Amino acid sequence: MALQVFTAVTGAAWESALVGALDRADHGVTVVRRCVDVSELLAVAATGTGQAALLSAELRRLDGDAVARLEAAGVAVVGLVEPGDERAADRLRQLGVRRVLPADAEPEAIASALREAVAGVPAQGRDVADPRAALPALGRPVEPEERPYGRGRVVAVWGPTGAPGRTTVAVGVADEAARLGVSTLLVDADVYGGVVAQMLGLLDESPGLAGAARLAGSGTLDSAGLVRLAWSVRPHLRVLTGLARADRWPELRPRAVTAVLDEARRLAGVTVVDCSFSLEDDEELSFDTAAPRRNGATLAVLEGADTVLCVSGADPVALQRSIRALGELREVLPEVEPVLVVNQVRRGPVPGDARAEIASALERFTGREARFFLPADRRATDAALAAGRTLSEVAATSPLRVALRALAAELVEVAEPVAGRRGRRRDRVAG
Repeated sequence: MALQVFTAVTGAAWESALVGALDRADHGVTVVRRCVDVSELLAVAATGTGQAALLSAELRRLDGDAVARLEAAGVAVVGLVEPGDERAADRLRQLGVRRVLPADAEPEAIASALREAVAGVPAQGRDVADPRAALPALGRPVEPEERPYGRGRVVAVWGPTGAPGRTTVAVGVADEAARLGVSTLLVDADVYGGVVAQMLGLLDESPGLAGAARLAGSGTLDSAGLVRLAWSVRPHLRVLTGLARADRWPELRPRAVTAVLDEARRLAGVTVVDCSFSLEDDEELSFDTAAPRRNGATLAVLEGADTVLCVSGADPVALQRSIRALGELREVLPEVEPVLVVNQVRRGPVPGDARAEIASALERFTGREARFFLPADRRATDAALAAGRTLSEVAATSPLRVALRALAAELVEVAEPVAGRRGRRRDRVAG
């Protein structure tokens, strides 16, 4: 049976010739509808009468949401650009179109791309990362061909509800990585109440991640645009602030957030993302049309990250929440192998040797090893919060700061030994 295809290449001089060539030759492709705009394309896609769509980069009002809605309707997408127009090709890829061909490609090549898109065959020709940066220091290994676009590593900082200190860890790791000489981007992607801007004394009304997501949704985000939207806090450290109000969460669409992280890989050696806690699948709710997913941004970050740090508190209640959250993560994203970081370790809540007891409990109930223990230092964190600065600036000798530096050092694989951290030395990954 021939593949049923929609086209939306209105205005292109080569449209009629291409459609005629696809229909006349025995390519196994039949053009069932030539759409005049995005609205018509989305309408016919919802009818279920086609399996693929052929788009031109010049199609008006084409954005990431339109591509997502086509895919949600079961319609694979292939893009066409004028020969040599790399900017248009990059825009389509940023919108989520993984197969982009020049308009003068042979009809058989275009038909083959359509069939492969429907079959789900991985697209070829994406930029391959430097093999030296392909394996993260912690977490699941990432093969070079899996790493999108740039060479940078993405570290997601996630954890259960209950204030286990996700933001404190994210800010500390990003700050220490930058002080170790690695270009670093800190991103606040918490859709329930991000506070990175407040912790660092920055203006929380700046466009930040929402502005970057808007550019990504229109396919116009590049490294220069990302630099303009990010605060330069100190050498090697930029910050992309989060939502000023939690009710603005629809601005962070999953596809747009993924595109922002793809561009961040080009800009920074390591991107640290402060995530929300919830992994609930919003699609379980009933909607007549494709609806925004509040937790979609968190799931997109966790799925695309090279390393996921799961931050747990150190008291019995926090540990129980972490155990349940890890079980939920295993169900939702079974391929993600988080690195356990136990924060706020102190005497009192857990009797005996707190580290040994916590490590034993986590391994017994989750089957995972607690890799890092961060001591509680309320005086230092209060001083940092009051001043709008990082721990390294207000409490350089704090045990918590030393532990965060050790964690960052292992993430970026520094060669020199770090005070307070035992273990083998690692070669630094260029980033």
